[in-house]
Amino acid sequence: MSSILTNTSATTALRTLQAINANIVSTQLELATGRRVASSEDSSAIWSISKAMQTDVAGFDRLSNNIALGQSTISVARQAAETVTTLLSEMKVQVVTAQQDSVDRAKIQSEVSNLRDQIEAVVAMAQFNGLNLLNNTDSTAGTGTVSVLSSLDRSGATVTARDIDVRKRDLGTRAGSIAATGGTFTASAASVTLNATQTATLDASALAVAAGTGFALSVFGTDADGSAFAQASYRTTTGATPTQAEVAAASLSYVARDGDTMGDVVTAIGRKWTAFAQQNDLDPDVLTLGFASGRITATSGVTDGTDQIALTFSRVSADAGNTIGGGLDMLSGLDVSTKAGAVSALARMDGLIATAIGSAAAFGSDQTRLEIQGRFVNTLADTMRSGIGTMVDADLEEASARLQALQVQQQLAVQAMSIANNSPRVLLGLFR
Repeated sequence: MSSILTNTSATTALRTLQAINANIVSTQLELATGRRVASSEDSSAIWSISKAMQTDVAGFDRLSNNIALGQSTISVARQAAETVTTLLSEMKVQVVTAQQDSVDRAKIQSEVSNLRDQIEAVVAMAQFNGLNLLNNTDSTAGTGTVSVLSSLDRSGATVTARDIDVRKRDLGTRAGSIAATGGTFTASAASVTLNATQTATLDASALAVAAGTGFALSVFGTDADGSAFAQASYRTTTGATPTQAEVAAASLSYVARDGDTMGDVVTAIGRKWTAFAQQNDLDPDVLTLGFASGRITATSGVTDGTDQIALTFSRVSADAGNTIGGGLDMLSGLDVSTKAGAVSALARMDGLIATAIGSAAAFGSDQTRLEIQGRFVNTLADTMRSGIGTMVDADLEEASARLQALQVQQQLAVQAMSIANNSPRVLLGLFR
């Protein structure tokens, strides 16, 4: 049935043309913006997911910059620690030379002093953007560790920031000291006695460590007739239980820094013991001490039921006013101008070099860790960008081909519309 009042064919052709035109507009927008999903109207689910991922990528970009800043800071500290190691090695050569009686020790002392001053200058200059990782003498909690933002972990709608903590490793030369009065003094925080057993472990691992707390190791040997060892050589105090004044004057002492564990405290005292034993020519068969994991292992080949050696670990609380020393505090007072001073200096050098080497190695490990994390963050950001592109970016080849097809369809729809509009004219011809 044909009608001049209702042209169904024209209406159908019009709707088809409108749909084709709408598709052309959408395809042209894809080509213009390069995106298949440019707004939430295109696909609310994909758009919301992509926006959340884009904010994460922006965070990772900032994170990468922060990690790079941390790497630079650690790199400065590492290179400074390596330089200090080299200077200490040069100093050891001078100290070894001073062991000879035929040398001018005054001139050697001048060289040693110059090297010490240079070490102090290197440590003072080893800062990046105002942060010096080779200086840790502040007793404020948290100042001994630097946190580098290294990760943003997403779980659903929650994002958690995670840090890589980098410990400061002091290489200063300032001497530390324990107050002779004040604070809380624990004369025997831990102790053991070598007797016929000849082996004992002083366990200090459970003792609390806070910045500014002073610790000291005392040795008190008992052999009245000198049958096993020279009693005076194995006494650092006047009694088995030291006084706070004796602890303050002890050479086997250490004031904890922020971030130290009992393992760090025991290791530091162990290095001083090595120098003390060498300087005083102590017989390892009489007393040998091992320092590890907050414990001091003592052995002797001569003690028995009457000839004994007592070891006492004392503690002075931070509120006594103790002074935190530098990591190379054994450099303070180093004087090779005399024979005795030269011997004492040589006994200290290996411990000092070991401290500097340990610091440089630790910074190298921290720097490597940040480099690995930085590469991972960059790779993760690139992967996320690729994923976002897969979701929202337009396939330009496919869109271009589709546009050409739609343009052909548009032309055909226009032709169909023209034909449909001519149908009523055919009916009019029947009345002529």
